[in-house]
Amino acid sequence: MSGQYFQWALMIALCALLVAAAITDMRARIISNRLNLAVALLAPLWWLACGLDVWPGMATQLLLGLIVFALFAALFALGMMGGGDVKLLGALALWFPWQALLALVMLMAVLGGAVTLVVLIHHRIAKKPGQPEIPYGVAISLAGLWVIGERYLNQFA
Repeated sequence: MSGQYFQWALMIALCALLVAAAITDMRARIISNRLNLAVALLAPLWWLACGLDVWPGMATQLLLGLIVFALFAALFALGMMGGGDVKLLGALALWFPWQALLALVMLMAVLGGAVTLVVLIHHRIAKKPGQPEIPYGVAISLAGLWVIGERYLNQFA
């Protein structure tokens, strides 16, 4: 398989995993460890397919993944995010350069607000007891798909 076809195959796999994460988070409020592990383990193949150098390219991607994971793990510790969401963000951070990752986080925040509003409205209309659980994996997945679309699919960007 030529390099470009392999890159496309990896990107399609990432998109499919993000869609699966959004669906499972919406249905059961769970993003499985296997799914997060698949996203993380495909990233080094992406680096190789893109011709990323070990230093500083791959090392930078690993550092970005660790930083994102640590920052959002702090939010998990404060009860503001779920563990699957944090792991998905850390794994997704391995795929994008810092500029695209920054765009992803900003989009995720905006989309997360929209998802929160929709869930709160649905919770109130359905008159469900207790606090609603926000499927933040939906916002993470949509932001990831948006960044992929802008960066890799939009020829005019």
